Amino acid sequence: MYKIMLADDEGIVIDSLKFIIEKEFGDECVIEYAKTGRKVIELAENFRPDIAVMDIQMPGINGIEAMKEIRKNNPGIIFIVMSAYDKFDYAKEAIKLGVLEYITKPMEKNKIISVLKRAMEMIEKEREKRSNDLLVKEKLETVVPIIESGLIYNILFQEHFLEDIENYKSILGITQDYAYMIAVVCGDAQEGNHMTNAIGSSVRMQKHYQEVRESLKEYFGCIVGTVMANKLAVLVPCENNKMDYNERIELIEKSRELVRRMRKKTDISFRIGIGGVKELQNMSESYDEALNALIMTTGSVAHVDDLPIGCDYAGDYPIDLEKKLFEEVEKGEINNAAATARMFFDWMAETSPDSLMEIRTKVLEFALWAEHLAYEKGGMTYRFNSRQDYLPSIMGMDDLDQLKDWFVEKIMTACQNILSKRTEKSNSIIEMAKDYIKDNYSKDISLDDVSRIVNISPYYFSKLFKEDTGENFIEYLTGIRIEKAKELLNTAEYSMKEICTMVGYSDPNYFSRSFKKNVGVTPTEYKEGKREA
Repeated sequence: MYKIMLADDEGIVIDSLKFIIEKEFGDECVIEYAKTGRKVIELAENFRPDIAVMDIQMPGINGIEAMKEIRKNNPGIIFIVMSAYDKFDYAKEAIKLGVLEYITKPMEKNKIISVLKRAMEMIEKEREKRSNDLLVKEKLETVVPIIESGLIYNILFQEHFLEDIENYKSILGITQDYAYMIAVVCGDAQEGNHMTNAIGSSVRMQKHYQEVRESLKEYFGCIVGTVMANKLAVLVPCENNKMDYNERIELIEKSRELVRRMRKKTDISFRIGIGGVKELQNMSESYDEALNALIMTTGSVAHVDDLPIGCDYAGDYPIDLEKKLFEEVEKGEINNAAATARMFFDWMAETSPDSLMEIRTKVLEFALWAEHLAYEKGGMTYRFNSRQDYLPSIMGMDDLDQLKDWFVEKIMTACQNILSKRTEKSNSIIEMAKDYIKDNYSKDISLDDVSRIVNISPYYFSKLFKEDTGENFIEYLTGIRIEKAKELLNTAEYSMKEICTMVGYSDPNYFSRSFKKNVGVTPTEYKEGKREA
């Protein structure tokens, strides 16, 4: 259906156009008309036409001025201009307004029909584009909550790499490098610092999830996770790495208002805890702070910066450098951790050159914690007497350079232990798997069988095996079987059927196909070729 508006001060022209359009397009079109510039503008506002056939010369406001007014409120309208005057100035003005066609009177029937068909084709393309855009938007509305939940899950459970976070940022249009977490906790009612009937209220919150999600987005412009027990984890991106006092007060007031609004709409009680601003990869810390803020108070809203939670650092203590160091140790990044350790030591030496005992204490503290991570993350065996020389060693060092070397060496050793233990464990697993395959290739063995022998999941074993050998399990097993088959084919002791069974194949035809695929000839051709040679 197309809405067509006719604008001409001559009744005969209006009647002629209506007759042509109705005869050619029938019920496809709804036609309205006006005879003055003012009436045309008023009609366009109410009728909202798709196409306007406009005369230039009309009483009062002329056609050009009327089109300018109409375009303001209906930017998608298609104008077709007609005039008894073939004037360049009119045509030029019409072109500026994006007019589809400039027709001079008297009009030809075929010309009118042709131009209207072009206009209708343009409208259909635009409608199709709009429909496709809405379809894409609808699909995104379904997918985006899943992606948002994926980001929240990865952040909270530390199942991410930095490139994963960058990918999430790109997909979700997050441009900020900082954020804070909000913990939304629900229940039937609040008693002290906890909510009653957590399980029952979580079921009810599931029913109201979309409503709660939309309210949170309206208030905070945030990323919302899925319901976990009676909690919702919410991430709010922000530009700066700190929130000033006024921002915090405004955020708390908005949160209190939201708690009241959601209670009214869902008949569920809510509490909101707000964590500190941090880099995106440290959002799990902010979420822990948000939950702890709720534990420390009985209010409906609590912000971590209002409460005695966490550790404050005096002066210019480089807490970011400290965190960076232990993140690198945990990952076994030897060179990076060594560089960060040197930077931290240089900070101590520059800011407190006369505080040798404090520097010794911090060096020992960091060395012990790095080793703790090595024991925890690297699978090392802890021995109670392994550190008996640490304290005497550092107490005997009065030279800062010597103390720095000892410190960096301990950090690097912790990293190396994490890496070597992981590699050692992986190598041990792969060697055990290879030995099992070598001893059992003639049997019907599978990836699951071998992963059970080495006592790790099939998924992880498959990944380790491919990384070590460059082949997947089936490729490696097939290679072993084919090599053994070639050895047996070089002798005259066994028949083809016996060799097939001896190398783990129950179907001679399948054995022949596999052999040819890997060697280039069939087992028979291989045996005959060897005999001829």
